Order: sequence, then C-alpha cells, then structure tokens
Amino acid sequence: MSICLQHPSAILSSSITLPTSKSISNRVLIIHQILNQQFTISGLSTAADTQILKQVFEQNSNSIEVGHAGTTMRFLTAYFAATEGKNVVLSGSERMHQRPIKILVEALKTLGADIQYLNNEGYPPLQIKGKKLNGGAINLDGSVSSQYISALLLIAPLLKTELIITFTTPPVSKPYILMTISVMRYFGVEVTWLSENQLVVKQGNYVAKDCSVEADWSAASYWYSMVALSKKATIILKGLNKTSLQGDNAVVALYAELGVSTSYIDGGVELTKTNIFNAWKMKTVDFTLFPDLAQTYAVTCAALNLPVRITGISTLRIKETDRIVALQNELTALGYQVTIEDNDLIIHPQKEISIQQHPIATYNDHRMAMAFAPLALITDNLTIESQEVVEKSYPHFWEDLKDVGFVIKA
Repeated sequence: MSICLQHPSAILSSSITLPTSKSISNRVLIIHQILNQQFTISGLSTAADTQILKQVFEQNSNSIEVGHAGTTMRFLTAYFAATEGKNVVLSGSERMHQRPIKILVEALKTLGADIQYLNNEGYPPLQIKGKKLNGGAINLDGSVSSQYISALLLIAPLLKTELIITFTTPPVSKPYILMTISVMRYFGVEVTWLSENQLVVKQGNYVAKDCSVEADWSAASYWYSMVALSKKATIILKGLNKTSLQGDNAVVALYAELGVSTSYIDGGVELTKTNIFNAWKMKTVDFTLFPDLAQTYAVTCAALNLPVRITGISTLRIKETDRIVALQNELTALGYQVTIEDNDLIIHPQKEISIQQHPIATYNDHRMAMAFAPLALITDNLTIESQEVVEKSYPHFWEDLKDVGFVIKA
C-alpha cells in the first residue's frame, strides 16, 4: 500500500526510541541456538529479519522459507550445514533466489558440508544435510559479502579443529566482521587476526552469558537525514552508544559535514540542526566500510544540491534489489541528475531543484522507503509505495515520523 507524507513546518523536536540492532540480534540468536538457549537476550530486535530467524528455531521445520532476509539465509546455511542430524530445504523469495551464495557454500563444502543447489548453480534454494564439519584452512573471496565471513565465523566452535580463513581479496564491510568477532569474544570464543587478510578461530565452545542488544545506528541514519533537511531540529535518539559495535556509527562524521551536530547524552544522542556546512563542487565518499548508509546519504546530498561520487558500494548490487540502479531510477524521476559509472553513483550539481511529483518505488527494499522519506520535509507531498517494507528493519518507522509532526495518509 502507498502512503503520502507531509510535514507542514519542517521543524523537528522529539525523543525517539530506536529499534535495536538486527545485525547484533541475528548473531546473538545463532549463538543462542548453538548453546541450546541457555542465556537471556534483552532487547532482541523486532525487525522481520530477526523474527524470521527466531521463528525458524522455534518451529524446527525441515522446510524453511526466509523471504527477503539475506543475513538469515547466509547464517542458516552455515548453521544447518554444521548441525549434526539436520536435513532441511532452505529457500526464500524470488529475489533471494537471484542472490549468490556459492562462495559460502563452496567454503562450507571445503569443510565437508553436504549441500546441494535445488535449482540454479550458486543460488538458493538449498538442500542441506547437517554433519560435524572439519576445521582447518580455507581460502575465501572477501569482496562479495561480509555475511559469508560472519556465517563461517559463527559456526567455527562447532568444527572439529580450529578454523583459519585466508581472504584472497580484501573483505568488504569489515565493521560487520568486527561486530561478529566482538560478539563471539563476548561469549568466550577467541578470534584473532593473523594478518590483514587472515583470521583464526581457536577451538573452544561458546559460554552462556546474558546479553543486551544496543540500538541500531543504521536506523539512526534516517533521522540524521531528516535533521539535515529540516529548517530547525532537536532530536534525541535513545539507546545509541558511543562505543558501539556497529560500523554505521560513521553516520556521525558523515552528517557533521551536512550541518548535523551530535551530542552524546545519558542513554542516547541528541541531534541538532546547525546550518554550518561547507558546500563543495564535487567530492568522493567511500562507503566500503558502511554501505548501508549509502542510500540515505545519496538522497540527502541530492536534496542539498551537494554533488558527490559515492563509491565502495558494489555490494549494493546483490541486496534486496540492485540498490545502485534503484537510487538512480528514483532520484532521476524526482528531477535530480544522477549517473552510474561502473559501481559508483554520481550526484551532479544543478542550477535549480524542483522536485517532480513521483511516487517512490521501494523495490521490496526497506532502505529505499526510509532513505527517501526525509524528502517530505522539502516538498509538499511525497508518496512512497509499499510502506510495509520497513517491517524488515524498523517496524515502527512511520509511527515515529508521526511523533515529529509528519502527516501520513494512505
């Protein structure tokens, strides 16, 4: 269903309780299951991706459908392959069956896994027969998805011997790998970088330990964009930590250049519109370490008429949609000048900006909906299609928008 957004004043003032991190939640859930649910998780994400993973473990079915949940697909592939006695068919949405998984599957097969492709070679759905896997040394292409790496790391304590991963190409989205390592260390497993391109997981079991999941910095990025596009704003985002496990806290530095000041307060952060930023002719910003921020940043820069080349986003090609093309399509339809060169997205400067009336297509992608929503602050009406896609990561997003004065009509 489509919705129409309006904001009469473009002045924001409120306190928002952000959703907790689905990335951390998903990693903790895998460990929780490996330990037969012997510890308590506080603040588990209510995002659809996490809830799907939770339901898979609760239902204990042999036929599993994960929809659009990419992290869930990758983590479960490794988990089931390393779980003795499991025999499952793991499938997803039509788009999921177009998203490659061969690098992970072949790595698992090197460890002794029994996995078969049921349709197209290198893609889900998969037939997985779980068994005790070997450890040892494997080589892995790190350039496609950090989720493959995290999936292997998380099951390492189930292997017969230690696991050594050597990356044949530098790993992308490294903060997500560091997040996985931090979570594993919290639960007592030793993970060490032997070199820049080599990791080792020593033998040793996870240790049950209650944990609490922090708020989601990816979700915070949409509020940074709203503050940047507002006339005046003071927004408190609850639950964020300065010493976060999440690489997306890079949003603080990115948006400081766009006139958003961040103050760390007790229990969260306070965002303030400062109107102090230096316009530039053209700059290049590399999102290799935090690709989930790219869509939001692209929309913000286009709206502020700040020309930018956004690079380091090749992984966006294999997400819920080809996010690079989706961004170009929707920004161009609104009247912005956007081109693609290889895997770079380029926002061009314009003499005048007049946003065209165009319903934003979301391509079954939660981040498309939320990245474009702040544009309602600078145009009379903004229509966004398939509003339900936000359930994937930020279920109460539209309600939070109402709390800061957005008028939302179906």
